[in-house]
Amino acid sequence: MEIIFGLLIVAIGSFGQSSSYVPINKIKEWSWESFWLTQGLFAWLLFPVLGALLAIPAGSTLLELWGAGGAWKSILFGALWGVGGLTFGLSMRYLGVALGQSIALGTCAAFGTLFPALIQGTNLFRGNGLILLLGVCITLAGITIIGYAGSLRAKNMTAEARKAAVKEFALTKGLLVALLAGVMSACFALGLDAGAGIKKAALAGGVKPLYAGLPIIFLVTLGGFVTNAAYCLFQNVKNHTFRDYTAVSGAVWVNNMLFCALAGVLWYSQFFGLEVGKSFLSSSPVLLAFSWCILMSLNVLFSNVWGILLKEWKGVSRGTILVLTLGLLVLIFSLLFPSLIKEIY
Repeated sequence: MEIIFGLLIVAIGSFGQSSSYVPINKIKEWSWESFWLTQGLFAWLLFPVLGALLAIPAGSTLLELWGAGGAWKSILFGALWGVGGLTFGLSMRYLGVALGQSIALGTCAAFGTLFPALIQGTNLFRGNGLILLLGVCITLAGITIIGYAGSLRAKNMTAEARKAAVKEFALTKGLLVALLAGVMSACFALGLDAGAGIKKAALAGGVKPLYAGLPIIFLVTLGGFVTNAAYCLFQNVKNHTFRDYTAVSGAVWVNNMLFCALAGVLWYSQFFGLEVGKSFLSSSPVLLAFSWCILMSLNVLFSNVWGILLKEWKGVSRGTILVLTLGLLVLIFSLLFPSLIKEIY
């Protein structure tokens, strides 16, 4: 029952992340770099630091907790992840919510799951390591099928239909950006792994397992914020868009800030849910190691649900929809695979 509860918490956080790009569509009169930086203030600074405050041991401070080791590595990996986060936003821009998130998150799922396992010396060709590897392969198979459905969509849709669904649709550019986003985004998982000493210190100080990993999340998102802020401010200068923050009317400014805040808290909910959910998976080392891949797979599932609701797949053939459905079913199976294989053996 604990495992089911943990997976449910991860799923709720995943749904929040997959929904976080919907409020962005409500932002008015701001350039891409302006709203991306503003939502980042909420997603990568404000809400993560509020989460981190839940994990301060009695009589201690966050600075003392971070001094347990690995803080700078977590920030560095966060800066690298920031490149992935930056290009992740661009993948939505060129491919849409469904296909952009599918490709980027699929790549992120594979690298973010296998890299930490390899660093810890896990043998991927026997025992739990083999189950982990097979689970990732099934996830990638599902992502590949969904990507194929996206290419069919591009072929079947007219130019007008593509522009109506995704205004700046560009398949080749979008795929390259999404793949880069996925590889670099996997550094988030490495950042969490690098801060393991901080989590141990929090647990030793009496912090509940539900919250012990939250201070590490803030360090990783802090590094990512630095990367994204540097790029967005550069674009503000280059495109003369600093006026976005002050030139709009009061009503528009309030509207934009509210939707950026909503996008930020929804985005952060995925990692809050991941850390809380993992505390219920401790009885299953395989599921614990596979939790990153589970989160990314769920993100892909929910993002495609939003893609359908936002009519990004409108006008495609029945065959394309069948291919998309097959890909989603394979992803669902990948979530169940670790538990099923452990039951058999």
